[in-house]
Amino acid sequence: MAQAKKGDTVKVHYTGKLTTGEIFDSSEESGSGPLEFTIGEGDVIPGFEEAVIGMNAGDAKTVTIPVDQAYGPRQEELVAAVEREYLPQDAEPKLGQQYEVTQDDGQVFNVTVTEMTDTTVTLDANHPLAGRDLVFEIKLVEIA
Repeated sequence: MAQAKKGDTVKVHYTGKLTTGEIFDSSEESGSGPLEFTIGEGDVIPGFEEAVIGMNAGDAKTVTIPVDQAYGPRQEELVAAVEREYLPQDAEPKLGQQYEVTQDDGQVFNVTVTEMTDTTVTLDANHPLAGRDLVFEIKLVEIA
């Protein structure tokens, strides 16, 4: 039986959890079907790709992916307090709300509102799972 290797397109079902057991994502609960990606193209976090390599269709496993193989460490330089006057006039920020921000060079990235005062809004451009070890239950459905 063929094992998944770099260059293979695979379909997997997964459940992603924090080390506390809290589920943050699940392909089966989302109803979107299995996740399809090509191993080695960087479409998923490195530790997830590595976990799939060597699996056969039908195999299942649970892996803990450390921070450096997931979304990396939190970077405090990606957190900034912005004066409310610089936000769009119709913006009504709420804690936990996400916004797309476009830089002068056209690059788009997401930020999350993490703190608010009367005069400032703190925006965090770290991935919400940055700085965390992640636990994935993975079932390899198909190797294409």
